Amino acid sequence: MDLIDAIRAIDKPHEDDVLNRLYTTWGENLDETNLLQKYPRPQFRRDSYYNLNGRWEYCIVPEEAGEAIPDKMDGEILVPFSPESILSGVERRLEPYQYLWYKRALPELKRTIPGSRYLLHFGAVDQFADIYINSTLIGSHSGGYLPFTLDITDYLNFTEDKKTLLDNLLFVRVEDTSDSSYHSRGKQTLKRGGMYYTCQSGIWQTVWMEEVPETYIRELKIKPEEDLKTLSIEIATNNPARVTVKIPGHEMVKASNSAESRDEYSTDIHYTSSDTYPSIGADHSATRPYHYSFKFTLDEPHLWSPEDPYLYPLEISTDKDYVRSYFAMRYYSIEKDDSGISRFCLNHKPYFLMGVLDQGYWPDGLYTAPSDEALIYDITEMKRLHYNMLRKHIKIECARWYYHCDRLGMIVWQDMVSGGSSYAKPVVSYLPTLFPKVFGRMPDGPATYKTFSRGSADGRREWLEEMQNTIHYLYNVPSIGTWVLFNEGWGQFNAAGATVMAREIDDSRPIDQASGWFDEGSGDYRSVHNYFRPLSVEEDKAGRAFVISEFGGFTLHVDGHSSVDRVYGYKKYDTKDELGVAYYNLINGNMKPLIAKGLAGVVYTQLSDVEEEVNGLMTYDRRITKINPDLDPNLLENMSHALNQG
Repeated sequence: MDLIDAIRAIDKPHEDDVLNRLYTTWGENLDETNLLQKYPRPQFRRDSYYNLNGRWEYCIVPEEAGEAIPDKMDGEILVPFSPESILSGVERRLEPYQYLWYKRALPELKRTIPGSRYLLHFGAVDQFADIYINSTLIGSHSGGYLPFTLDITDYLNFTEDKKTLLDNLLFVRVEDTSDSSYHSRGKQTLKRGGMYYTCQSGIWQTVWMEEVPETYIRELKIKPEEDLKTLSIEIATNNPARVTVKIPGHEMVKASNSAESRDEYSTDIHYTSSDTYPSIGADHSATRPYHYSFKFTLDEPHLWSPEDPYLYPLEISTDKDYVRSYFAMRYYSIEKDDSGISRFCLNHKPYFLMGVLDQGYWPDGLYTAPSDEALIYDITEMKRLHYNMLRKHIKIECARWYYHCDRLGMIVWQDMVSGGSSYAKPVVSYLPTLFPKVFGRMPDGPATYKTFSRGSADGRREWLEEMQNTIHYLYNVPSIGTWVLFNEGWGQFNAAGATVMAREIDDSRPIDQASGWFDEGSGDYRSVHNYFRPLSVEEDKAGRAFVISEFGGFTLHVDGHSSVDRVYGYKKYDTKDELGVAYYNLINGNMKPLIAKGLAGVVYTQLSDVEEEVNGLMTYDRRITKINPDLDPNLLENMSHALNQG
């Protein structure tokens, strides 16, 4: 073990640092008139779409100001960038003892459907949001990472004939405790430094409206079955309806009606549920959806893979509502290979996962990528570097990022967002890093709740609810291949029970129960982090698949492209050539031989630099890729061969 490198990697807060003003190419050339205008929810698209991104008014007030809407605003903010970001035009931090207010006029829209409803959508607001229409509080949402929707129709002003929206104001009040409380916040911290980054707050994903008929499609659940021929679909509507599902251009056979070939199926049978997919209605009460089930069989399915990311189109309609979506026929599992070794499998065939850790941070937008092209660049550049998987680390991304992974062919390991009170780093980070076999085996039950920063019962309940909602929200994403519940003991508790709960929601994907250490034995992987010792495969008594879910972290500071002069990472190099040699020796000399011994996948740290953490394959501004995949054709050939082993 390289003890010196391990000691150097102990992170320290540097909250007084003034970060260099780095811009990505997309942020530097930002077009405010066309700001993140593409439909924000590609798997649930309607023609009715009114994007509300752009210039809003804002102000920051002390919490003593209460719920009163401010008479005067401080200035303008560019939504959906958080006020802490450069691209917002504000660059002010929202403190835990303050409120952030937003204000904007809603567009004057003409009704296209008699008796229609207007839905207001927020991609994500960090961390607690109260929504006002024309000075009336109409709904609230907690949690900084998941989308929410409100039916605002009954609070809107219309012309006398009810055909046009007129003179409506939208206000949003935000509170954000960041890491001063137990709420989920990921890598955000009020004391920036090391592996923890600048906190951000407020609206950080697209805000939009849409007009829907009085009876409309609310939810969609798509499940490709294990046999790779059967497709199960569940639809939810807000009122009883006749629902039609169609897969254009592809002949389907309804599983329950094998005598007849057809490419669509309609039904008006429905049932209600009291606790599935609750949403807030106009009267602030939870509305119960009506559900419809469909099942199709594909005679000759075109299977999805990173090498061939084929997506089927999907259309769902009622008498007046119409939604376009897509799906992929693929199946993720853990299965034994011919040698009896547990492997990650794609479509029932062993598939080695060459992954990279993706923090989802941008120097100019923080949590918010400056453009769709910026999202695409990260994915395609990692594919160019021969990666087939991204581990979305402690963050839920905007829906368009998952769409691009689906269509470009990039498997996703999705982390849950971590929370809990202040972490006891020596116990949950430093000692397990140095001595995992001794200090990485602590149980995570009631006796150690406080040790794992989970002393709050409210915090534990909140995390479990958010975990379930995350899986519900992202269930349909074809590229998501694994759920990662806990990372390095950050706010971990009752991991075995959480695994059971996650499987009840989704039994079609493997689960990484505890990435790094504090494994409770009931996930689908033995998942270890190894930065400071030679890579190896450890025997798992339960016979689970073995993955190194974090490794590497090689650092290279690039002048003019780093946030600070300080270097944080796990092994320092001074030139791109030195880094390149070390990187390829690690991949081909150390990692590749382990595949035959049972290594099912790896996650290299990381996709890009983030602030003082300069261990990225790219610089923080994405202007320089530090590794050249074509540096040595023989190494490239060996690496490609490694990806196809198993």
